[in-house]
Amino acid sequence: MHNVLLHDFIVEEHVKNALKEDIGFGDITTDYLVPKNEKIIAKLNTRQDGILCGIDIVEIVFKILSNEVKITKYFKDGDRIKKGDTLAIIEGPARAILIGERTALNYIQRLSGISTETNKYQEAIGDNKARITDTRKTTPGFRMFEKYAVYIGGARLHRFNLSDCVMIKDNHIQYAGSITNAVNKIREHLSHTHKIEIECDTIEQVKEAVSVNADIIMLDNMDCDSMKKSVEIIDNRALIEASGNVTIDTINEIAKTGVDVISSSAIVAKAKTLDIAIDM
Repeated sequence: MHNVLLHDFIVEEHVKNALKEDIGFGDITTDYLVPKNEKIIAKLNTRQDGILCGIDIVEIVFKILSNEVKITKYFKDGDRIKKGDTLAIIEGPARAILIGERTALNYIQRLSGISTETNKYQEAIGDNKARITDTRKTTPGFRMFEKYAVYIGGARLHRFNLSDCVMIKDNHIQYAGSITNAVNKIREHLSHTHKIEIECDTIEQVKEAVSVNADIIMLDNMDCDSMKKSVEIIDNRALIEASGNVTIDTINEIAKTGVDVISSSAIVAKAKTLDIAIDM
């Protein structure tokens, strides 16, 4: 993988575990039907338009199963692909290709689906400055891949985990008694390298978040008029994030309020897999 978000050795470990899960004690169908020395040529084809993501992972799957597998790729991650395109040619031992087919497709179909959905949301923003961003509502154990797919789809990335950034939400505010109390308490211990984001439901909370010099202010489930007022109040003193009730139909109006980023779990949670197949 040639991307800072995914390192080869981390991907390889994940793929090895995925193969262990799928193969179990052996592929009793392929092992009994296909001779060891049989060679085949297969095509990786797409049956839908979309944004490609995960083609390098496909190569890793087959290389783990056999060093004799040769893959000729015609597209790279981030490319727009059209129904009927041949994405790659896979040549090598039939057993390796048949055994790895499902695992390879699981990665590329899921990731391409997320990248495609993400790109739809970003395009729906239009000429506004805002960028779509993801959330932590991801599949356990698969977050790094899903976030990679979001990035390939053209989005910003939100925090990867709880240690990336302080995010003071409604329950934290209730526990601390106020936004000011929460921020002061956290700043007693926080590293200078971490930013503070505050979730605000009301205009009054926005004013308080500005007064404590929050780095990022999240406008949570606000209507567009309230978001416009909040943008004016903040006046470039913090990065502004809009969240809640974000759909492909509402995102353009939200972006017009002047926010910097718009977060949505839909680009991952509601993304459909892209129909990609390995045809022998």
